[in-house]
Amino acid sequence: MNIKSIIMTIAILGIQIGAFNAVAEEYVVTIKDHQFVPNQIEMKAGEKHRLIVINNDATPEEFESYELNREKIVSGNSKIVIFLTPLKAGEYSFFGEFNPKTAQGRIVVK
Repeated sequence: MNIKSIIMTIAILGIQIGAFNAVAEEYVVTIKDHQFVPNQIEMKAGEKHRLIVINNDATPEEFESYELNREKIVSGNSKIVIFLTPLKAGEYSFFGEFNPKTAQGRIVVK
């Protein structure tokens, strides 16, 4: 592979990553009193999405979803960003592993 091919490959990858960020629909979920607010989010099928999780509690929480194959700790008074590739229509549950009885939610994809 010559230098021109390497530069072209890097440029194409950069465009693809930038396109994902530019096109992704953004949703915000807040953790307050060990609960997700809102606890249900509706998204469009077949589109890219960016989920921002803001933890307003002083204690950490873990955003976890078996269906979405995501597991990420959200420190107290901080936020995380979760990128979701296009999803098929259906329901995808998520929960806070540190407070599973109260921190529950779902994404409904239509």
